[in-house]
Amino acid sequence: MRQLIKKIIDPFLKTGNKIYLKKPRLYSYKTISVWVVPTVFTPFLTFSTKILLEFIEDLPIKNKRFLELGCGCGVISILAAKKGAVVTATDINQIALDALEKNAVKNGVVLDIISSDLFQNLNGKIFDYIIINPPYYPKNPASIAENAWFCGENFDYFEGLFSQLPKFTNENTVVAMILSEDCAIENIKAIALKNGMAFELLLEKKVFAERNFIFSIKRL
Repeated sequence: MRQLIKKIIDPFLKTGNKIYLKKPRLYSYKTISVWVVPTVFTPFLTFSTKILLEFIEDLPIKNKRFLELGCGCGVISILAAKKGAVVTATDINQIALDALEKNAVKNGVVLDIISSDLFQNLNGKIFDYIIINPPYYPKNPASIAENAWFCGENFDYFEGLFSQLPKFTNENTVVAMILSEDCAIENIKAIALKNGMAFELLLEKKVFAERNFIFSIKRL
């Protein structure tokens, strides 16, 4: 029944999202406010960003090397910087990165903002924390905006992610990824396992009948 309801509602949400983000919109979390510009992943009609923000609030990240991989509007990176982390924010959408530069100044934080497809331009940096809100619908993206939603028909995003991830972590790195029950979690876990990594559930939260999970990803 849930899948049927979702199939009916999803087209309306996607249409509504496109209309709503035809111009920049202000998104706020506590004392942080960022402009979300067109083509950038929207935190307005989804729950993942808010769940991750609440999750990061409790992390001991002061002076830690923190990476938000695929930062979108960058509100998570800004929160981490306000908590004292040394933050790197990456995305493949230059529009998102240009907006984040302005949002960082607006919120009084310094970020290392890098254009990168996954870890491509990170030059072997090792991080203490890596936070990932991935695209997970199995469809090939047709635009830069769709890269925030679709991971490729063959889960190409995850194939690349898990093959590269070990080079940027050590045994103490905390890698946290949020996924919804609406995605093919078992397929994603299988790709991680193939690359010598396993999922451990850190948090489960149900919002408006949708279960969301934050997983820790660790080397076997």
